[in-house]
This record gives sequence, structure tokens and C-alpha cells, in this order.
Amino acid sequence: MRQIVLDTETTGLEPAEGHRVIEIGCVEIVNRRPTERTFHYYLNPERDIDREAENVHGLSSAFLADKPKFSDVAAEFLAFIEGAELVIHNAAFDVGFLDAEFARLTPPGPAVAGVCGVLDTLMMARQLHPGQRQSLDALCKRYGIDNSVRELHGALLDARLLADVFLAMTGGQAELGLGSEVSTSTAVRKRPRKIDRKALTLVVQRATPEELAAHEAVLDRLDKAADGGSLWRGAGREA
Repeated sequence: MRQIVLDTETTGLEPAEGHRVIEIGCVEIVNRRPTERTFHYYLNPERDIDREAENVHGLSSAFLADKPKFSDVAAEFLAFIEGAELVIHNAAFDVGFLDAEFARLTPPGPAVAGVCGVLDTLMMARQLHPGQRQSLDALCKRYGIDNSVRELHGALLDARLLADVFLAMTGGQAELGLGSEVSTSTAVRKRPRKIDRKALTLVVQRATPEELAAHEAVLDRLDKAADGGSLWRGAGREA
């Protein structure tokens, strides 16, 4: 199974108000094993960035001025995610922005849900840990994942952290290759080892004549003590 853990950064909160995607970060997982493949671009939004948003991710208009536009990377991005399951924290936010970006293309691109499955780790976390904080930072703390390098939000860094969280939430953890910067959880549930019982040979250890004689002697004593016969010997005869 191929999954793409995805995160975006944006100029603001509402795509309906003309806000744009300014960073996309993706990490590939195949059969629950992170690969070396990533997708990462900073993007020129061709508009101003809300001050509140810039305080969160630290990306300025000056930094993004010479970066490609979404239309420049759309085909590459679509090829990277097509046919995979997207793993996103608060998927409605990121998918809403990506759908708006695809809709701006000429001709318009497809809706994300038309080319990918989408799994929302925020909804998953709410089911697993009702009533608790479900931010990425809170989940990193809950699953013992080091997020100390996350001073500001960043799409690729957050996608890597979310991949660690997702693997922990779903029963296993794999190293993402971040070196000493981001370590994996040391308290992850391990799946039980599967044993192929078809290959096992049943060994039958039969009693020796001496052991059978000793057993009968014990039953003789039980018969005498029971004043009329022991149930043990009766059950043996019925069998």
C-alpha cells in the first residue's frame, strides 16, 4: 500500500478569500515503510501573506518572490500523489486549499479526492484519545516523538513528524532517517510474532510401563480410600 503523508503552509486560513498555498511537503510510505522519496516546494502565492500566518510558519513574501508558482509544479505534484492514500492532519484544511489551487489552473485540474484516498489523522486521534488535545505537538508528546526542532511550522518537517505519529498510532514505528534531529518513539506497540503452525510437528510422549504401573498403584489407593471406587478410575473405564 502506498501512502503519502502531506502538509501545507498557506497565506491565511480561507481559500474562499483568495488565500494560497505557499509550501507543500510530502513523505512517501510504502507498506508501512518510509521510503527516501519526498516532494517539497516553496511556492510564490502572488499575493500578500497574513501577519498571523507568517508568525506561524515564518515564510515571507520576500523569501517566496523567486519561488515557482503552483501551476509550475502542479503536474509533478499530481504525478507524485496520484493513486496513493493521502495521510493529512486536519485533512479538510489542506485538501480545501489544494482543490482551490487545482481549480485555478487552465484548464482546471482534478479535485484531490478524485485521484487519491484521504485519511485524516485528526479524526483518527479524536477516536483514539477523546477529550484530549490532538495537535501535532500534542500527539508527538503522547507518542514519545522528539519534535524539539519544530520552532516554526514547516510543511516537510511537519509531514515527517506526522509520518512518525501515524505509524505509532496505527501500531508500529519506522525510522524516517532524520538522524539525531527527530528520533522515533521508544514506546510503540509491537505486533505479535506470527507462527506458521502448518510447519510444526506434534510430539506425543507416551508413558513408560513403569509410569503406568505407578499410576495404577495410585488409583488402587484412591479406590480403597473412596470406599467403593474412585471417580478417576471410573472415568478412565468409561473412556
